[in-house]
Amino acid sequence: MAKILIVEDDPGVAATIEDPLELEKHTLDIVADGKLASEFLHQYEYDLIILDVELPGINGIDLARKFRSRGGATPILMLTGKAALEDKMAGFTAGVDDYLTKPFHPKELVARVQAILKRTSSSLADSIKLRHLTMDMTSKQVWREEEEAKLSPLEFALLHFLLVHPGEVFSQETLLNRVWPSDSERLPDTVRTTVRKLRQKIDLPDKESLIVNVHGSGYKIISDQPERA
Repeated sequence: MAKILIVEDDPGVAATIEDPLELEKHTLDIVADGKLASEFLHQYEYDLIILDVELPGINGIDLARKFRSRGGATPILMLTGKAALEDKMAGFTAGVDDYLTKPFHPKELVARVQAILKRTSSSLADSIKLRHLTMDMTSKQVWREEEEAKLSPLEFALLHFLLVHPGEVFSQETLLNRVWPSDSERLPDTVRTTVRKLRQKIDLPDKESLIVNVHGSGYKIISDQPERA
């Protein structure tokens, strides 16, 4: 799963993108204006950008070029109603990684997103195992020994982020940036509350927590290297 910025000014198309990606448990930010998207890219970090060409404020080609010129490396999947080769070449020249021509089927969108993320990230392993815990990325389920841990989408996203960065310490501010949607409540207490609830669901009674609070620095998953399959 990933944190994805969707830049699309047509509400119908935006919904066609949002619905299947939410089912895949991705964290989504959706904006309808190129200028606002540029501000989001300055403020937040994403694993993927889904970018329309025709946008108010700044068009998609110019936005991609501007993002790449300042060192932005996040992969970009561009949406366009133009199938002409010269139009696509303009996007590739600006730094776009892949194209999807409108209209598109939601299954093709999901397949393109998965393909890009697999090329650019190790976070799409079929499963991740850590001690008594198993996260199945195909079924989007988490198991504590033989019992399923029923996680909210945000709890799932936070656990996945920590599992794919074993032993790394992340401040509350970084977790809010990398895991939480931009329109959600973004307070330190939100992180603490989510971690507390997550521990209750994934930890074994009378055993040390898998999530460690590093005093003055933030949180990390225990340093045992998770097994990936």
